[in-house]
Amino acid sequence: MAQANDTLKKIKDSGAVTMGVRESSGALSYTLGDGKYVGYHVELCQRVLADVQKQLGLTKLDIKYQPVTSQNRIPLVQNGTVDIECGSTTNNATRQKDVAFAVTTFVEEVRIAVKANSGITSIAQLAGKTIATTTGTTSVQTLRKHERANGVDFKEVFGKDHADSFLLLESGRADAFVMDGAILAGNIAKAKNPADFKIVGEVLSVEPIAIMIRKDDPAFKKAVDDSLKAVMKSGEIASIWNKWFEQPIPPANTKVGMPVNDATKAAWTNPNDKPMEDYAKK
Repeated sequence: MAQANDTLKKIKDSGAVTMGVRESSGALSYTLGDGKYVGYHVELCQRVLADVQKQLGLTKLDIKYQPVTSQNRIPLVQNGTVDIECGSTTNNATRQKDVAFAVTTFVEEVRIAVKANSGITSIAQLAGKTIATTTGTTSVQTLRKHERANGVDFKEVFGKDHADSFLLLESGRADAFVMDGAILAGNIAKAKNPADFKIVGEVLSVEPIAIMIRKDDPAFKKAVDDSLKAVMKSGEIASIWNKWFEQPIPPANTKVGMPVNDATKAAWTNPNDKPMEDYAKK
């Protein structure tokens, strides 16, 4: 791209910033309707932008919320529509060619959600079954590549977003939904009867989830990273996690009930923006 990526200048000149958010990414990023977006990543981004506002000496910063999908989130960051994407995006080597990532704020484990009475407890039992996943996500590729999935033949159906994929499971059009554990847990918590579903099987992959920004913009990346590192260092990130994943959350005041995992704690202790491939090497 010819123009310099100077997001800080763009924010300073316009007094506005556009945050990319998700409609149904579990407690990471979701909508309450009426253009209101909340969640763990949304709150972390609001913190970051408050620090950016201070850094730029702006008396007021207008935050615009732009819903994005798994398919359009990268192009919308690249073309300048979205300045900071606060959803549920995996930091991997392929995506790093197109965009940059802040330090990892959550390390996800990809799992399988099924109906509690399905009898399915492992990948091997997915043979001949229909698997739901969300268009533009990495989860089904991950399932296909898993050594335990060797010789397991299944059909795929695609939801346009995570709520849609969960509906495929809920309505019986799919036998399982393969996705990030937090997204599965968040959608189960919001189901009419959460006890009808469970998360089962092997951990399919471990994925660093991070806030996404434009590539080749070191000043903005530093501002975002510094803000996140401060929240990690103070320990405040743990209480933000607790608020979204272990306490009742709106709109229905249900609990996701997901304590922070060890991999996420390690990412908070040693902030880094390593891609997923570095986690796979362990």
